[in-house]
Amino acid sequence: MGLTITKAHAYGNDFLFVPEAEVQSDPVALARALCARHTGVGADGLILYTVRQAGATMRLWNADGSPSELSGNGLRCLAALVAREQRLDPMVPARATVAIGTTAGLKTLDLLAVEGARYTFRAAMGAPTDLRQAVITVAGEAVPVVRLGVGNPQCIVLGPLPDETRFRAIGGALAVHPAFPDGTNVEFVAVEAPDRIRILIWERGVGPTTSSGTGSSASAVAAAAFGGAERSVDVVAPGGTQRVEWRDDGIYLTGDAEMLVTGVWLPN
Repeated sequence: MGLTITKAHAYGNDFLFVPEAEVQSDPVALARALCARHTGVGADGLILYTVRQAGATMRLWNADGSPSELSGNGLRCLAALVAREQRLDPMVPARATVAIGTTAGLKTLDLLAVEGARYTFRAAMGAPTDLRQAVITVAGEAVPVVRLGVGNPQCIVLGPLPDETRFRAIGGALAVHPAFPDGTNVEFVAVEAPDRIRILIWERGVGPTTSSGTGSSASAVAAAAFGGAERSVDVVAPGGTQRVEWRDDGIYLTGDAEMLVTGVWLPN
């Protein structure tokens, strides 16, 4: 028997979705096998899910098999899967909200638009936690950072974006630094205008990614708190631009997700 797999992405940050009821094997090994770019289906993460009316529950493993509390892009991709299966309609408010249970709590997403297989949502991500500045010595250098949580751990380096060599050296080292016992996502953030920031992302358990929903959220908060940015900004990543609003009642993340394919994986 094979596994039913749906693949979706948000700005190139891609995920595989498997109904939890179909999984009988170790999800760590399954994530590593499925997410492998050349010998599996290929993705940044595996999400096991259970659909319910206008919602779902999810558990996430990174491509290396490590668990993750939350992915903003993965959350939105799952909401798109639910919206597609249940024919939710952005023009009907009573049928335009998706609630998803995650390890980081319940997240609510409002469906704003549907264009073919592309779905646009505004997600309530919750309030940032443990926001503070720090200096971490990494790769022989004392690096000023901003630490915070947005459902998962984040480490932000404000300033001009690094070249490829520095990005890999500093990003890779910070992601597994002893200061972060569970590892951390790392974003390099340049404030280009009061309402626009540009980021590079080193995803925990994955490496460089083209986009990150939680990373975009954390970058916007750090830029507003310590970098002179406004509290509502466009966050430009290599894969595309998302909108982040940091309001008194929490962070709101707006962006797209695109359904790609549903098929059956045939394990050996």
